Amino acid sequence: MDQFEEKRLDTGEININYVEGPRNGLPLVLVPGQGADWKNYEKVLPLLSQNFHVYAVNVRGHGKSDWTTGEYTFNSIGRDMVSLLETAVKEPAIISGNSSGGLIALWLAANRPDLVRGIIMEDPPLFSAEWPRIREDSYVYRVLEVTVELSKELNQSRSIRGLARTFMKVKRPVEGGKFQGVPRPAAYLFAFMIRASQRLRSGDPSLPGRFGRITDMLVNFDVDFSQAFLDGRVYEGLDHADALKRAECPMILLHANWLRHPDYGLVGAMDDDDATRAQEIAPEMHFKRIDSDHVIHSDNPELFVKEVEEFAAKLS
Repeated sequence: MDQFEEKRLDTGEININYVEGPRNGLPLVLVPGQGADWKNYEKVLPLLSQNFHVYAVNVRGHGKSDWTTGEYTFNSIGRDMVSLLETAVKEPAIISGNSSGGLIALWLAANRPDLVRGIIMEDPPLFSAEWPRIREDSYVYRVLEVTVELSKELNQSRSIRGLARTFMKVKRPVEGGKFQGVPRPAAYLFAFMIRASQRLRSGDPSLPGRFGRITDMLVNFDVDFSQAFLDGRVYEGLDHADALKRAECPMILLHANWLRHPDYGLVGAMDDDDATRAQEIAPEMHFKRIDSDHVIHSDNPELFVKEVEEFAAKLS
């Protein structure tokens, strides 16, 4: 990581934060998913920087990039990315995006093909994150609802009890179509630790493991970004099928694990029908099914780097 330099770019509309690595090959722009910042790529940045000129960006509303509450749409995010490519990268780049970052990559391929060599969509929510399906058939919608509620508790309420009760709503899928929640004692312990940390660190909670990542995300993330997915504002500017039709650059779609829950619907970014539909719309797009959690570059960094390198080799 010592080879990476953290920078800020004034787009004329907002300031966005990103890191840039050494000039060791084709430009590769990494776009993390909702709630994550560029540090989400720490496992793969040193590996990718050996053969690419890597940029990893914080989408508006994340980390040190400006927060634009009320102004989160794919069009506005796309404008930020265009500014980064025109002003900082200054040549067509490979765009690799995870989750919603994959949809941002698709927006660029459809709207500014002159700035894009090719795109890597790392388990994007193609079709499942369109309105109103996301509300009717996606576990992610429930996750976003809890995210918004948790953020409000962290930033507004002084009640440990209220925060603990919200933590108990955080559930993860397990085998047999069931979900596992946070045990009551653990929820109260986490709530107490967060409140104590906030008092000591002026609102900068620091917890180990999964709950540390959750709370850090909530503090360094404008939750209106999630709210925009809940009320439909964010979808302006991106019709998934139309974008796939218009994108003419080389593309690869990486599809991670998923399942269906009888009460919550799709748990994951896409089901097999979504993946098949994407391939039918864009038959020249490469497709690969990956046995991995949603964030492939974190769950299996070596495999992710291999896929990126093979995709780039095909471009050459």
